[in-house]
Amino acid sequence: MALSLTARRAAAAVRPAASISAFSTAAEAMPFVDVHTHVYLPRYMQMLRERSNVPRVQKFNGEDRLIILPGEDDNSTTAIGRPIGSEYYDEQRRIAFMDTHGIDVSVLSLANPWLDFLSASEAIPLASHLNDDLNDSCVASNGRFYGFGVLPMQDVDAACAEVRRIAKASHLKGVIMSTHGRGNWLDDQALLPVYQTLAEEGLIAFIHPHFGVGNSDFGDEYGHTLFLALGFTFETTTAVSRLVCSGMLDKVPDMQFLLAHSGGTLPFLAGRLDSCVAHDETIASKLAAKPSEYLTRNFYYDSLVYAPPALEASMAFVGTDRLMFGTDCPFFPAPGVSREPMSADSPLTPLDTTPWMSTTKNQDLLTGHVTDTRGSATAAAIAGGNAARVLGLQMPSR
Repeated sequence: MALSLTARRAAAAVRPAASISAFSTAAEAMPFVDVHTHVYLPRYMQMLRERSNVPRVQKFNGEDRLIILPGEDDNSTTAIGRPIGSEYYDEQRRIAFMDTHGIDVSVLSLANPWLDFLSASEAIPLASHLNDDLNDSCVASNGRFYGFGVLPMQDVDAACAEVRRIAKASHLKGVIMSTHGRGNWLDDQALLPVYQTLAEEGLIAFIHPHFGVGNSDFGDEYGHTLFLALGFTFETTTAVSRLVCSGMLDKVPDMQFLLAHSGGTLPFLAGRLDSCVAHDETIASKLAAKPSEYLTRNFYYDSLVYAPPALEASMAFVGTDRLMFGTDCPFFPAPGVSREPMSADSPLTPLDTTPWMSTTKNQDLLTGHVTDTRGSATAAAIAGGNAARVLGLQMPSR
């Protein structure tokens, strides 16, 4: 049986925080590329600290707290937000996290809510500054970081211009977009020029939820749990289904998307979507193909699903060549681990050198389950090979 990542980590024993060499000599080590990993750049953090409305960063008991979900400050179980420290933006801490988990390359993207809450006059220059900051950080990382840029979606012409700028950046490989696009979901016809420009430039759009769907039914007493586990995945399912059923992808057949959280429930519900469209003549007449054909032609999916049956559904639906590894770092850190610096000379904390369950579960799916059932070549493709191929990444030497 293939060793799980946990077993490989134990076999590798203790390795320096700034090196992946010991990890790569462990049994059956494979390169990992993390395509779903977020950063709140210092410029963005400063803007959030200066805000008085959601989204914002506020102090609670002397600690920075992040409040980003709509209505979060009115919910008694979530009003103080989530702890946010330098793990959200410090490059040295990010490298330490990657080394702890044997991740060779991270494709960084700004986390929600991006720039969607700003006016066009604020978002347009800020997008350019943030993309320049991100590319500079990636260039300085010696091959460990690449990035997805952010767009000022409030102004389509400005967004298209920023896409062209991003395409010229050495280390930016696509863009991140909200499932709500400009506020009217991804099937908003005003987005067609953005999709066309992305396709012309050969850039992928990483689609990520923010608002959630069904929030009013989840109840305040369950904290963030149902909003994130269900609301986010249902939001992606809804947004992409609307886009597919709109027929817009027939106008831009070369457009490629990457879906967070393995497309929500799409791998499971694609057959039902096909059937419902086939029985609805009004919708069927709009489309050149059935929904599942677009979902397997125009979309890539991350493997962030946490359990073998879910990953099996994704592999069976979209194929193993369209799946990519992701962590959702810096969200879902190891519970109960200290965030205090380990020394006065370094920003590193126990959080940076402790394995995160949210990450190791998804790595173990590849090093264990997929390796056992489909072979090490398939596992390695999902772990890093697909991302390197699709995004054109240069992998650092191990």
